[in-house]
Amino acid sequence: MKSAVRTHPMRPRAPRRRAPPSLDIVVESPLWKAQRSAKGVLRRAIVTAASMVPTRAGELAIVLTDDSAIRALNRDWRSKDTATNVLSFPAKEPGAARGTPCLLGDIVIAYETTEREARAEHKPFAHHLAHLAVHGFLHLAGYDHAADEEADAMERLETAILARLDVPSPYITRGSS
Repeated sequence: MKSAVRTHPMRPRAPRRRAPPSLDIVVESPLWKAQRSAKGVLRRAIVTAASMVPTRAGELAIVLTDDSAIRALNRDWRSKDTATNVLSFPAKEPGAARGTPCLLGDIVIAYETTEREARAEHKPFAHHLAHLAVHGFLHLAGYDHAADEEADAMERLETAILARLDVPSPYITRGSS
C-alpha cells in the first residue's frame, strides 16, 4: 500500500523578532517630575529604534538628570565644560558571560537643556525627548556623526525611526518644505 505524500508549497518563514533591549530608567533629578510621560516616551523610542537597527540583544540605562550633572560628565569624558542635551556611553565589554545579558551602555539626558531646546524649536517636549533617546541609542549601536556622510546616514535613520513614532523630522525647520 502506497502512502500519499502531500507536498506543500514552501512558506517563507517570518523574520524572527529580536527582543527589545532591557531598559532601566533612572531619574536623578526632581525636575523630571514635570514630565510625567517621559518614561513612556523613552520606552517607546528605544523599542522602536531597536526594531529598526541591527544590534545585539542586551540592556541599557537611561539616566534623567540636570544640566549641572551632565556638564560634569561632558567635562570629565569629553573635555567640554558645558551642559549638553544627551550623552551616550557605549559599553566596552568584550562580551557577556553565558546566561547574562550584554550591556549596551548608558544614555544620559539633561532636563533643562532638553526643555530649553524644545521651547526654542517650538516642538513638544515629548518629541524632542524621543529624538534624543533615539539619537543616544544609535550611538550605542555604533552610529556616529563625526563625518558628513555618517551624519547624513544617522539623520536619515533617526528621521525614519521618529516617523514610526509620529514625530516630525527634527532636521526640517518649520516653514520649509
